[in-house]
Amino acid sequence: MSKLTGTHSEVSAIDFTTLTTVPGTLKVHGAPIQILDLPGIIEGANDGRGRGRQVIAVARTCNLIFIVLDVLKPLGDKRLIEAELEGFGIRLNKKPPAVLVRKKEKGGIAITNTVPLTNIDHDEIKAICSEYKLNNADIAIRQPGATADDLVDVIEGNRVYIPAIYVLNKIDAISIEELDLLYKIPNSVPISSNEWLNVDELIEKMWQALDLVRVYTKPRGLAPDYTAPVVLKHGKCTVEDFCSSIHKEIAKQMKYAIVWGASAKHTRGQKVGLDHVLEDEDVVHIAKK
Repeated sequence: MSKLTGTHSEVSAIDFTTLTTVPGTLKVHGAPIQILDLPGIIEGANDGRGRGRQVIAVARTCNLIFIVLDVLKPLGDKRLIEAELEGFGIRLNKKPPAVLVRKKEKGGIAITNTVPLTNIDHDEIKAICSEYKLNNADIAIRQPGATADDLVDVIEGNRVYIPAIYVLNKIDAISIEELDLLYKIPNSVPISSNEWLNVDELIEKMWQALDLVRVYTKPRGLAPDYTAPVVLKHGKCTVEDFCSSIHKEIAKQMKYAIVWGASAKHTRGQKVGLDHVLEDEDVVHIAKK
């Protein structure tokens, strides 16, 4: 953390050195990325041990989670941390299940599925609904291999789906053969924070996982400002999103926008409206009413 962002974060050879949340900022491809160094999670954190609930509550608000593991005991710690985060409603490296639950006033439970139900049947679905006192609802399952846990997640509705990268630290203490084995762990990047090995790969993988879109502003009559991009996320990167990220009133005042870049049809620029979807490194000029 200290080397990445220039912000001091206590380090030590022993576990659980960080006792409070330490914020810092790292600039990647011109975009400022805020990084929070959180206290370590112990077993029982989901139940409040070691201020675990406060730590996990912060993690729920993040766009990406680094889970830092000691390469000498990675799998045991990995399972423990995953279980604690799972118990607090955080789903790592998963997409929201394609399961729709729509409550209604009467008519009982109506179940439709566009894929074969291999891990759950109609009786189990009705039993889960009964447990949650859900007596009238339309349930549509469109996800292959949907499970009872997926249905519970949708009914409870308080789950967050966050990508995670497993940072396997201290590779300077193991052999090349052992390092090759570590690369087989999905979504992982082996590094050495002490020797500063392979950190570039970690930063690049972080950038890919965040899936960000950089958009540059162009004031009228001036060259584009490439020093401070407006950073959006794929899926929420329309011209309206761009305007709102600068100031909520700009979208209301906009007459049209001119866009240059990958999303524009013409190299000379394209006049677009609020619903136009922007691409990474587009340039935008907003014309007001």
